[in-house]
Amino acid sequence: MAHCKTEQDDWLTVYLKYLLFIFNFFFWAGGAAVLAVGVWTLVEKSGYLGVLASSTFTASAYILLFAGSLVMLTGFLGFSAIVREDRGCLSTYFCLLLVIFLVELVAGVLAHVYYQRLSEELKQHLTQTLAEKYGQPGAADITASVDRLQQDFKCCGSNSSADWQFSTFVLSQEAQGRRVPDSCCKTVVPHCGRRLHPSNVYKVEGGCISKLEHFLADHLLLMGAVGIGVACLQICGMVLTCFLHQRLQRHSY
Repeated sequence: MAHCKTEQDDWLTVYLKYLLFIFNFFFWAGGAAVLAVGVWTLVEKSGYLGVLASSTFTASAYILLFAGSLVMLTGFLGFSAIVREDRGCLSTYFCLLLVIFLVELVAGVLAHVYYQRLSEELKQHLTQTLAEKYGQPGAADITASVDRLQQDFKCCGSNSSADWQFSTFVLSQEAQGRRVPDSCCKTVVPHCGRRLHPSNVYKVEGGCISKLEHFLADHLLLMGAVGIGVACLQICGMVLTCFLHQRLQRHSY
């Protein structure tokens, strides 16, 4: 009977090892996905961040970047702990899973909070930025962000091209007769902003605010979905790690 019980315990331990190994592979792949989303946000979409009043969106991306890197390193530790059946490594692995879970929870809360106030922030800040800071000395980053925003989203002004009418840039000598920035034009050429006609300038209902709001909302949802997916995997991983740790502890006695 004792021999049968020992064989059953050994079989259960091997089964848990395989389960944890499979989990760790998907966990590592999830970490790569989280890292990719963070890098994509900061590199590919960083041109829009200059027009945002809050740094919450950027902070969420950096947290995802940190969490993704930590997940991938933890994944390697998990593979080592499983193969070596090292209880110390398994304990460290469990603690790191818990830390990553809490980090992703913070990122999720930040993303949710920012999502709730996204529309109001854009309405207040983007309109003010376009009217007062575009094309001004010391605001080159903001000017570049607005130009890229208008070109990428094919829009003009925060709500419409009329928003530029009384802006500091249009009223200044630097405008050289432009009624809107050249980035509002469908085909950008020097001084094309002088001709305010639908065939020349983008006329989009809702302006750049609606375009940017939809973009950020979709991006926050993507960040949240990836984070939740990895967090669910982590819960499974922590449970499996506890079970395997207990089995190995019994075998050591």
